[in-house]
Amino acid sequence: QVQLVESGGGLVQPGGSLRLSCVASGFSFSTYGMNWYRQAPGREREWVASISTFSLGTTNAVSVKGRFTISRDNAKNTVYLQMNSLEVEDTAVYYCHTYVGRAHWGQGTQVTVSS
Repeated sequence: QVQLVESGGGLVQPGGSLRLSCVASGFSFSTYGMNWYRQAPGREREWVASISTFSLGTTNAVSVKGRFTISRDNAKNTVYLQMNSLEVEDTAVYYCHTYVGRAHWGQGTQVTVSS
């Protein structure tokens, strides 16, 4: 079955960086687009970034453009989210997502940006 396992979250000061990872299994990873979403306390889950198969295209939400970069390593079945210049408003649980017959989500990884 499809499994997505995120890691790399933590506590970081404003202006700092983190790299999130999502290891996928149970499907042909290289042939599916991958996405990152986030959900802050009291707010709806929101889309952050997407990457197409074989890294042919990426898109980011306006709120993270120029600061976050999504990438993938098909040999490792892993998608990454490099987050730079983090802001307090980036505090959220970050989720990996793909659509293989239906939507699949990881368990999430907490990112807290605080001084």
